[in-house]
Amino acid sequence: MKYKLIENEIKYEGYQLAPHWIYKNFKIQGDAIVGFVGECEVKLTEMVDIEDVINNEPIYSKNMLSFITEQFNVELVEGVFRQRLLICQIKEALERRGIKVCRSGDDLFVDDKKLTVSIATKSMTSILIHTGININSDGAPVRACGLENDLGITDIEDFANEIMKNYVDELEDIVLASTKVRGV
Repeated sequence: MKYKLIENEIKYEGYQLAPHWIYKNFKIQGDAIVGFVGECEVKLTEMVDIEDVINNEPIYSKNMLSFITEQFNVELVEGVFRQRLLICQIKEALERRGIKVCRSGDDLFVDDKKLTVSIATKSMTSILIHTGININSDGAPVRACGLENDLGITDIEDFANEIMKNYVDELEDIVLASTKVRGV
Protein backbone atom coordinates (compact mmCIF):
# COMPACT_ATOMS: atom_id res chain seq x y z
CA MET A 1 0.00 0.00 0.00
CA LYS A 2 1.27 3.46 -0.90
CA TYR A 3 0.74 6.76 0.89
CA LYS A 4 1.27 10.40 0.02
CA LEU A 5 0.69 13.78 1.62
CA ILE A 6 -0.71 16.16 -1.00
CA GLU A 7 0.89 19.60 -0.84
CA ASN A 8 -1.96 21.56 -2.43
CA GLU A 9 -4.98 22.52 -0.37
CA ILE A 10 -8.09 20.57 -1.34
CA LYS A 11 -11.60 21.40 -0.24
CA TYR A 12 -13.23 18.10 0.69
CA GLU A 13 -16.82 18.08 -0.56
CA GLY A 14 -17.66 14.38 -0.56
CA TYR A 15 -17.44 13.72 -4.31
CA GLN A 16 -13.78 12.75 -3.79
CA LEU A 17 -14.93 9.56 -2.08
CA ALA A 18 -15.11 7.78 -5.41
CA PRO A 19 -13.40 4.82 -7.08
CA HIS A 20 -10.01 5.65 -8.58
CA TRP A 21 -10.07 9.27 -7.37
CA ILE A 22 -6.56 8.81 -5.97
CA TYR A 23 -5.31 7.17 -9.18
CA LYS A 24 -6.90 9.75 -11.49
CA ASN A 25 -5.68 12.76 -9.50
CA PHE A 26 -2.31 11.64 -8.12
CA LYS A 27 -1.32 8.70 -10.38
CA ILE A 28 -1.12 6.28 -7.44
CA GLN A 29 -2.51 2.96 -8.65
CA GLY A 30 -3.72 0.24 -6.31
CA ASP A 31 -4.21 0.31 -2.55
CA ALA A 32 -3.37 3.81 -1.35
CA ILE A 33 -4.01 6.48 1.24
CA VAL A 34 -3.57 10.21 0.68
CA GLY A 35 -3.70 13.05 3.17
CA PHE A 36 -4.47 16.68 2.48
CA VAL A 37 -5.49 19.88 4.24
CA GLY A 38 -8.36 22.20 3.38
CA GLU A 39 -11.87 23.28 4.13
CA CYS A 40 -14.46 20.51 4.47
CA GLU A 41 -18.06 21.07 3.40
CA VAL A 42 -20.17 18.02 2.66
CA LYS A 43 -23.74 18.88 1.73
CA LEU A 44 -26.52 16.38 2.24
CA THR A 45 -26.62 15.60 -1.49
CA GLU A 46 -23.01 14.31 -1.32
CA MET A 47 -23.37 12.44 2.00
CA VAL A 48 -22.63 8.73 2.06
CA ASP A 49 -23.78 8.32 5.68
CA ILE A 50 -27.54 7.83 5.40
CA GLU A 51 -28.00 8.42 9.13
CA ASP A 52 -26.52 11.93 8.75
CA VAL A 53 -28.85 12.59 5.81
CA ILE A 54 -31.90 11.45 7.79
CA ASN A 55 -30.82 13.61 10.73
CA ASN A 56 -30.12 16.59 8.42
CA GLU A 57 -26.50 16.83 9.61
CA PRO A 58 -24.19 18.19 6.90
CA ILE A 59 -20.47 18.35 7.70
CA TYR A 60 -18.43 21.52 7.88
CA SER A 61 -14.93 22.40 9.04
CA LYS A 62 -13.08 25.62 8.31
CA ASN A 63 -9.82 23.66 8.07
CA MET A 64 -9.45 19.89 8.20
CA LEU A 65 -6.76 17.26 7.73
CA SER A 66 -8.43 14.68 5.50
CA PHE A 67 -7.40 11.15 4.63
CA ILE A 68 -8.88 9.22 1.74
CA THR A 69 -7.99 5.60 1.23
CA GLU A 70 -9.00 3.20 -1.49
CA GLN A 71 -8.35 -0.50 -1.01
CA PHE A 72 -9.17 -3.27 -3.46
CA ASN A 73 -10.34 -6.86 -2.97
CA VAL A 74 -11.88 -6.00 0.40
CA GLU A 75 -15.48 -6.47 1.51
CA LEU A 76 -17.38 -3.72 3.33
CA VAL A 77 -17.19 -5.25 6.82
CA GLU A 78 -13.41 -5.55 6.49
CA GLY A 79 -13.41 -1.99 5.17
CA VAL A 80 -15.11 -0.83 8.37
CA PHE A 81 -12.48 -2.73 10.38
CA ARG A 82 -9.81 -0.89 8.39
CA GLN A 83 -11.58 2.42 9.01
CA ARG A 84 -11.52 1.72 12.76
CA LEU A 85 -7.83 0.80 12.49
CA LEU A 86 -7.16 4.21 10.92
CA ILE A 87 -9.07 5.90 13.75
CA CYS A 88 -6.98 3.93 16.27
CA GLN A 89 -3.78 5.07 14.53
CA ILE A 90 -4.94 8.69 14.89
CA LYS A 91 -5.81 8.12 18.56
CA GLU A 92 -2.37 6.62 19.24
CA ALA A 93 -0.61 9.52 17.47
CA LEU A 94 -2.50 11.98 19.66
CA GLU A 95 -1.77 10.00 22.83
CA ARG A 96 1.96 9.99 21.98
CA ARG A 97 1.64 13.79 22.10
CA GLY A 98 0.11 13.62 25.57
CA ILE A 99 -3.51 14.21 24.55
CA LYS A 100 -6.26 12.20 26.23
CA VAL A 101 -8.62 10.97 23.52
CA CYS A 102 -11.84 8.96 23.72
CA ARG A 103 -13.00 6.76 20.86
CA SER A 104 -16.62 5.90 20.22
CA GLY A 105 -16.88 3.69 17.14
CA ASP A 106 -15.33 5.66 14.31
CA ASP A 107 -15.33 9.01 16.14
CA LEU A 108 -12.68 10.61 18.35
CA PHE A 109 -13.47 13.08 21.12
CA VAL A 110 -11.35 15.30 23.35
CA ASP A 111 -13.15 16.67 26.43
CA ASP A 112 -16.49 15.58 24.91
CA LYS A 113 -15.78 17.68 21.81
CA LYS A 114 -15.81 15.97 18.43
CA LEU A 115 -12.43 15.88 16.70
CA THR A 116 -13.07 13.63 13.70
CA VAL A 117 -15.52 12.59 11.02
CA SER A 118 -15.22 9.27 9.24
CA ILE A 119 -17.09 7.03 6.82
CA ALA A 120 -16.36 3.78 5.02
CA THR A 121 -18.26 2.63 1.96
CA LYS A 122 -17.95 0.18 -0.89
CA SER A 123 -17.71 0.89 -4.60
CA MET A 124 -18.01 -1.68 -7.37
CA THR A 125 -14.25 -2.24 -7.21
CA SER A 126 -13.00 -1.21 -3.77
CA ILE A 127 -13.67 0.07 -0.30
CA LEU A 128 -13.32 3.79 0.25
CA ILE A 129 -12.68 5.58 3.54
CA HIS A 130 -12.68 9.27 4.35
CA THR A 131 -11.51 10.39 7.76
CA GLY A 132 -11.18 14.04 8.64
CA ILE A 133 -9.59 15.66 11.68
CA ASN A 134 -10.50 19.24 12.52
CA ILE A 135 -7.49 21.54 12.44
CA ASN A 136 -9.60 24.56 13.33
CA SER A 137 -12.92 23.97 15.09
CA ASP A 138 -14.34 27.49 14.55
CA GLY A 139 -17.74 27.38 12.85
CA ALA A 140 -18.29 23.63 13.21
CA PRO A 141 -22.00 22.69 13.42
CA VAL A 142 -21.38 20.56 16.56
CA ARG A 143 -19.27 20.94 19.73
CA ALA A 144 -15.86 20.35 18.19
CA CYS A 145 -12.18 20.72 18.83
CA GLY A 146 -9.26 21.21 16.46
CA LEU A 147 -5.66 20.09 16.28
CA GLU A 148 -4.18 23.60 16.16
CA ASN A 149 -6.59 25.91 17.92
CA ASP A 150 -7.56 23.55 20.76
CA LEU A 151 -4.82 20.92 21.06
CA GLY A 152 -1.76 22.96 20.09
CA ILE A 153 -0.63 20.54 17.36
CA THR A 154 1.03 22.62 14.66
CA ASP A 155 3.17 19.97 12.94
CA ILE A 156 0.28 18.91 10.70
CA GLU A 157 2.49 17.51 7.91
CA ASP A 158 4.53 15.36 10.31
CA PHE A 159 1.34 14.29 12.10
CA ALA A 160 -0.32 13.27 8.80
CA ASN A 161 2.72 11.35 7.55
CA GLU A 162 3.07 9.56 10.89
CA ILE A 163 -0.56 8.41 10.75
CA MET A 164 -0.38 7.26 7.14
CA LYS A 165 2.95 5.43 7.63
CA ASN A 166 1.73 3.67 10.76
CA TYR A 167 -1.56 2.71 9.07
CA VAL A 168 0.24 1.24 6.05
CA ASP A 169 2.78 -0.54 8.28
CA GLU A 170 0.01 -2.00 10.44
CA LEU A 171 -1.93 -3.32 7.43
CA GLU A 172 1.24 -4.83 5.95
CA ASP A 173 2.09 -6.41 9.31
CA ILE A 174 -1.40 -7.95 9.54
CA VAL A 175 -0.97 -9.55 6.12
CA LEU A 176 2.53 -10.76 7.04
CA ALA A 177 1.24 -12.21 10.33
CA SER A 178 -1.31 -14.23 8.36
CA THR A 179 1.51 -15.92 6.41
CA LYS A 180 3.35 -17.35 9.42
CA VAL A 181 0.70 -19.66 10.83
CA ARG A 182 -0.26 -23.14 9.76
CA GLY A 183 -3.84 -24.13 9.21
CA VAL A 184 -5.58 -26.40 11.73
